[in-house]
Amino acid sequence: MRILNFGSLNIDYVYSVSHILRPGETLTASKMERFAGGKGSNQTVALARAGAAVWHAGCIGADGEFLREMHREAGVHTEFLRSVEGPTGSTVIQVEESGENCIIYYPGANHCITPAQIAETLAGFAAGDILLLQNEINCPAEIIRAAKGKGMRVFFNPSPITDAVMDYPLELVDCFLVNEIEAAALAGTEADPATVLAEKYPDAEIVMTLGKRGAIWQKGELRIPAEGFTVRAQDTTGAGDTFTGYYLKALTDGLPTADALRRACAAAAIAVGRMGAAASIPDAVETDEFLKGR
Repeated sequence: MRILNFGSLNIDYVYSVSHILRPGETLTASKMERFAGGKGSNQTVALARAGAAVWHAGCIGADGEFLREMHREAGVHTEFLRSVEGPTGSTVIQVEESGENCIIYYPGANHCITPAQIAETLAGFAAGDILLLQNEINCPAEIIRAAKGKGMRVFFNPSPITDAVMDYPLELVDCFLVNEIEAAALAGTEADPATVLAEKYPDAEIVMTLGKRGAIWQKGELRIPAEGFTVRAQDTTGAGDTFTGYYLKALTDGLPTADALRRACAAAAIAVGRMGAAASIPDAVETDEFLKGR
């Protein structure tokens, strides 16, 4: 079983502020830092640091070559990562003192994926392999159909959530990885959205993160909860991506669902205690140490 993440790669510009700006307000940041980011890239790095063999497919501009090197250093297979003209995807992130953030996203090279690249990439994978996908790249619907046509298992994180997501072939998704906002948007209700999604997509597993309250897994009427961990947050950017990578690795290792959720919550708790997205993701040894005695 091989894991392919067809996902975004961004350059994150992170500004530390006393509070997130209001309309019309100007505020002096106490610090500005540049990090490797992108939901796809973060999830790939989390998979690699958790110990998974993972291939990343996507596009970067000339300004993003350091992202390729960062992936290689993490142990990621990068032969499906393409260089294109124009800038790499980027974000401007405000992080306030509580650790909460707001993000402006510019797709850049992430929207340069072509049908030829999709076909060439998926040719290297087979039935039973896993596709991990987010919503920061172009052609997600085409990628889902092509992967499912090969018999791959599709894990979809519909972030950032947009109206276009509802036109994707969601009935082909094997597992939805969502936070509460994304779950509510897909379900059309804030009242127990995981149950509504489980009814709407009966063949799919629903994994919903709840921030510091933990996470739940649901399929049909069966629900498995996992408690979160109380930590002092510095930056919540990338916490969900860390959870995704660690959950998927634990799942492919054959861990029971409850244990997979707990391990993913632990890795995410470590990540929120640090600045940056990919830079904050712990490795497997650190996550093991965190879990000891808890």
